[in-house]
Amino acid sequence: MNQWIGTANQHYANYAMEELRRLIPGASFTQLAASEVFMMNSPLEREALLELVLEHEPIFLRHIQPVDRTIAITGSTDDLEALAEMVRNARLSFENKDTAVHVRKASGSPYTYSTADTKAVIDAVLEDIDSQPVVQQPEIIIAIYAGATQLYAGFATPEQMLSDWPGGAVRFQREENQVSRAKFKLLEAERTFGLHYEQYRNALDVGAAPGGWTSLLLERGLSVTAIDPANMHESLSNHPGLIHYKQNASDVKLQKNHYDLLVCDMSWSPMLMSKLVLDLEYALADDAIAVITIKLMHKKPLQTIREVIERLQQKFELIKAKQLFHNREEITLCLKHKK
Repeated sequence: MNQWIGTANQHYANYAMEELRRLIPGASFTQLAASEVFMMNSPLEREALLELVLEHEPIFLRHIQPVDRTIAITGSTDDLEALAEMVRNARLSFENKDTAVHVRKASGSPYTYSTADTKAVIDAVLEDIDSQPVVQQPEIIIAIYAGATQLYAGFATPEQMLSDWPGGAVRFQREENQVSRAKFKLLEAERTFGLHYEQYRNALDVGAAPGGWTSLLLERGLSVTAIDPANMHESLSNHPGLIHYKQNASDVKLQKNHYDLLVCDMSWSPMLMSKLVLDLEYALADDAIAVITIKLMHKKPLQTIREVIERLQQKFELIKAKQLFHNREEITLCLKHKK
């Protein structure tokens, strides 16, 4: 059996494990950090499992790392020395590559060293074996999870781990006068779905107030039509690229086939949201992209997601569905409009 550590958003690990059970018959699971981090034992070989996970990426699985080595935690400098020796022994995996070191600790773990201290020791070894320690855009990642009794270490590419951030926890720095933290969701969606907002021209933001998503799109040079009966943030008033319809979306008449990007982050029931988006699809150009959040208001999120996607597929092709790090009781969909 091959071991892997999976990570989901808080309270959603059970759904990630259920998705993996359906994908990998015979897999078994153990919780490492309640409702968030878990160990998976898989009967599949590494390459076969990665192929399945990458081809059918689970919605609630934020991050996955192989367990290539386990080290008993002593609480002494022996722990750092064992990690250094591990990297030396696996030098062929890292030679002539940009290598990042990611360290995470379970609450209450007896591993006493900080992320910075651990990284400093391993980075020194990497330099000795002709590897380049990096923080961003690594070719390979050394991921270390400090559990209750053991260090679990694995080596893989960012694509294979589903993220180039430790545990898939994507962090953005809050800006001065930022309209809202909702902006982080749209930034993370851009990374996750491989989008480049500056490539679009006309965006429709449904349920836009106070304007967190609108502000980002305006910054990227798009013309934005925002629909919301509530007020937009004062920093957006009189912006030349913004039209704000202070109405319900059902009362607005829009130009047909005009918008190449639709975004929607509304605190509505999933079915009402999907009906609203379908009612507005006439305003979208062929192959327009939609980025939409689905609020998970019920106890059966997998069923809710399936029903919403089936409904939206009347007029959209699903590109990807994912619970982002910045999602809470919701997931985000990326779809392509089809006539």
